[in-house]
Amino acid sequence: MSDYRSAGVDIDAGDRAVELMKRHIEGTRNAGVIGEIGAFGGLFKLNLKGMKEPVLVSGTDGVGTKLKLAFAMDIHDTVGIDCVAMCVNDVISMGATPLFFLDYIAIDKLDPYKVEKIVKGICEGCKQSRSALIGGETAEMPGFYSSGEYDIAGFAVGLVDREDVIDGTRISNGDVLIGLPSSGFHSNGFSLIRKILEENEIDLRDSVPGGSNSIGLELLTPTRIYVEAIEKLKTLCSVKAIAHITGGGILENVNRILPEGLKCEIFTDSWRIPPIIDYIVKLGDVERREAFRTFNMGIGMIIVVSRADVGKTLEGLKEYHPVEIGAILHGKGGVVFCERG
Repeated sequence: MSDYRSAGVDIDAGDRAVELMKRHIEGTRNAGVIGEIGAFGGLFKLNLKGMKEPVLVSGTDGVGTKLKLAFAMDIHDTVGIDCVAMCVNDVISMGATPLFFLDYIAIDKLDPYKVEKIVKGICEGCKQSRSALIGGETAEMPGFYSSGEYDIAGFAVGLVDREDVIDGTRISNGDVLIGLPSSGFHSNGFSLIRKILEENEIDLRDSVPGGSNSIGLELLTPTRIYVEAIEKLKTLCSVKAIAHITGGGILENVNRILPEGLKCEIFTDSWRIPPIIDYIVKLGDVERREAFRTFNMGIGMIIVVSRADVGKTLEGLKEYHPVEIGAILHGKGGVVFCERG
């Protein structure tokens, strides 16, 4: 006699996982949530009070091959934060305030306690971003993933008045770039990172030179969530543009916000590159421009403001350790890396 369990899918384990998740999910609930987890769709009531032309902003992403390090270290309660961060940091870059989040977890064999750890991390990311986790999907897919492996992805939705959308169109000559430090590599460039570690036969449990944590723990440091910083920034001044430094590094992501006829200089000696990033770049002999095109190099978010607003921005965001890192100029050439000299 055949049943689903004999094919590798355990419905009872799925039910147990849902029960374990619920206590974490409840902690993300906010005023917009309607109903309980378990319906066919997540319900969210919009508060449009005071908005002239409300616009929904959506973002979706995953964690990528950083998950391979989570498998190797058997640490599963941080990658969920990465998943939320990669989505909400994109949404806030458009000026939106995050509302809610949904997740998707696909796994070879459903281990309720492993899934609980993943969802615990997702819920922590939702709390940091003031988002409600209103739904998701856990798919047990035997034979599709290698034993003990999984993938996660997410989807975030935010709200902004159309007149407050931040899209870079108001950038002008003389504006200033302000960087907010990253917590490490975040969730990009890990295919190259893993290649460098493998080629140099590096053990993830070795210590980072000059540091106290292991290489594996440093690399699994969750992506920083910038929701609180950007919400505060919007009360300080008129923000011209925000670039979330993800895939493509500083080079590609700043290029995405530059209007035609303008370029920018970024002073690479204006901030301290985190030791783990410096270590990997040197270990792999990564060429300078390639490093700035692949990794965030210690800057997770770049803000563009007018020169007149620099002082109040740096002072108002001082708890987030902002640093002036560059300037907008007339001309072509996109992003130019240089030193203040």
